[in-house]
Amino acid sequence: MRILYLVHQYPPEFIGGVEVYTQAIAQAFARRGWQVAVFCRSYAPESIPATNQQDGISFYRFVTGPSSPTQRFIATWNLAGSLDFWRKAIAEFRPDLVHVQHLMGLPAGLLKHLHRVRIPYIITLWDYWWACANANLLTNYDHSICGGPKAFVNCAHCAVARIGKQSAWLLSPLFVGLFMDRNRRLGKLLRGATRLIAPSEFVRRWFNRQAPSDGLLITIKPGIIMPSQFNPPHKLRADYLRVLYVGGLAANKGVHVLVEAVRQVNGPIRLYIAGSLSAHPHYVSQLRHIADDRVTFLGELGRQEVWQAMANADVVAVPSLWHETFCFVAHEALTANTPVLASALGALPEAVRDGVNGFLLPPGEAKAWRNMLQSLVDHPEALYNLRPERAAPTLEEHISQLELVYHAEIARSAKSF
Repeated sequence: MRILYLVHQYPPEFIGGVEVYTQAIAQAFARRGWQVAVFCRSYAPESIPATNQQDGISFYRFVTGPSSPTQRFIATWNLAGSLDFWRKAIAEFRPDLVHVQHLMGLPAGLLKHLHRVRIPYIITLWDYWWACANANLLTNYDHSICGGPKAFVNCAHCAVARIGKQSAWLLSPLFVGLFMDRNRRLGKLLRGATRLIAPSEFVRRWFNRQAPSDGLLITIKPGIIMPSQFNPPHKLRADYLRVLYVGGLAANKGVHVLVEAVRQVNGPIRLYIAGSLSAHPHYVSQLRHIADDRVTFLGELGRQEVWQAMANADVVAVPSLWHETFCFVAHEALTANTPVLASALGALPEAVRDGVNGFLLPPGEAKAWRNMLQSLVDHPEALYNLRPERAAPTLEEHISQLELVYHAEIARSAKSF
C-alpha cells in the first residue's frame, strides 16, 4: 500500500505538534512496510533539494523561500508552480491514499487534482483553519475567542485589525467576499474527503456544529510519541514548587498569565519556560519584562530533554487562551507521571480531570492561577493525592487504529471508483 502525507511544513525546518506527529507516523508506516511519501512546502533557501528519499520515505518539498502571512493566505487560491510539482509527485509516487495533515500556505487545487485522478484523501482537523484563517479562533482586534464566521463580517474585522490601518475599513466589502470564497472552497474540500478525523471530541462537536458531516467525521486521539526506554522516575521533592511550561511562546498560549501569576506568589516557587525565544521576540521581551528572578527561560529543548524536564517538574502548566484541539504537552506530562494545571477550555478537560490528575482553571485569569499556585506552595501534599496517568494511546496503538482506517478507505474507494 502507498500512502502520501500532505502537510504545510515539516521537520527539521519546523518543529511543532503537527509536524512532529506527521514525521512520526510517516516513519512508523514505513517500518510497517508501507510505501510512504511526504509532500510539504518549504520556506528554506532554494539550495535544499526539492525531491529526495530518506529512511525509506520519499520527500517532495515545494521550495518557495520566505513568505509573509498574507502570502500564505493568498496561496489558498494560487501558489505559482505548486500544482505542477504536485501533479509530478502524484504521477511519480502513485499513492493509494493521501492523508492531509494541513493545507495552510498551499492551494486548494492540490486536492481538486486528486478528484480528477480518482485518488481518495482523508483530512485530520488539527485546528480551526478550515473555518478560520487565523486557525485558532482568536480575533485580531481584541484577542477574544470567536465562535466562527458570522456572515464573514467578523472575518473582515480581523483582516482590518491585522493590517493595522484604519483606512483598511474601506476594503471591508472586498474582505467579506474574499473570506466567503475561501471558506466555500475549503468547505468543498472537506466534503470531498472520504473521512475526516478529529483529534478530540471537542473538535468533532465543533465542526459538526458548523456543518454536519453525515458520519464522515470520527474522533481518533493521536498517539503519544515517547522516547525509547522512558520510565518516569520516582519524583524527588525539592524545597520549592517546580512549575514547567513547554510550548510556543506566543500570546494565544497564555504564558504571560502564568508569569504574572508566579510573580504574585509568596514563597518558594520556580517557573521554567521551554520554547523558542526567537519565533516571537517581541512577546518574549514582554515576558522577560514582567518575570522576576524565579522564572528561567530554557529556550528550545530536544525531545529527550522535554521528557526529562516533565518528569522532574512538580506540575506542568498549560495556560492556553484558545480552544486547544488536543494538546500534546498535557498528554505527555500525564504520561510522564506529572500532574497538569490547564485552562478549562477546548479539549483540555478531556485530558485533565479536575482534582484527579491535575486542576482546571479559568483561562486568562492570573488571580485564579496565582491562588492555585499559592495553594500548592503552601500545601504541597495536595500534589501527592493526584493520580496522573496516560490519557491517550501510545504511538503504536494509534498507528494500528489509523491503519484500519487506511485499509477501509482504500477498499471503499476502490469499489466506488
